[in-house]
Amino acid sequence: MSASPKFAHVVFQTARPQEMRDWYCTVLDGHVVYQDEALSFITFDEEHHRVALIHPPVPLRRRTPDIAAMHHVAYTFDSLDDLLARYVLLRDRDVLPAVCIAHGVTTSMYYRDPDGNMVEMQIDRFAEPDDATAYMKGAEYAADSVGPSFDPEALLEARRDGATVEELSDRAWALRADLPDPMPVLMGAAD
Repeated sequence: MSASPKFAHVVFQTARPQEMRDWYCTVLDGHVVYQDEALSFITFDEEHHRVALIHPPVPLRRRTPDIAAMHHVAYTFDSLDDLLARYVLLRDRDVLPAVCIAHGVTTSMYYRDPDGNMVEMQIDRFAEPDDATAYMKGAEYAADSVGPSFDPEALLEARRDGATVEELSDRAWALRADLPDPMPVLMGAAD
């Protein structure tokens, strides 16, 4: 069997290099490693770059829902409290999620960058990958593979009021709010 690769970085082509650079540095709590007229490299950990921006000298349009493209890139936090801390940090900088979804396998907040690309901030519900896979093969996931929307402020308040991670990771918690279907926003409708 061959060796498995590990994820290294994602590269975006953009006509808004400064706005995109600042947005990714804010959202990922990252910093610029290198930048010139054509490229920007950003990291938030030990890797030399995790996000790169190519800024070609030609006009580019913002991503629209009717083009084939990468849908989103996802970042996982170690805990719900870490995810909520990042939510508060971003909220206080006027960076709000486009939609939040209780997928069942993850609890996810989707943000839209300045070019319209989605960035998912999430926690895994299950500690073991086999448990996540079993959930995805189960009846609840088969009945709704996306899951319900949730209000991040309600999640924050519930956690501050003592709700457990297990309670808040279960779709039943989000379903009680009876929020609109997340699919239109997830697929690119105006948020």
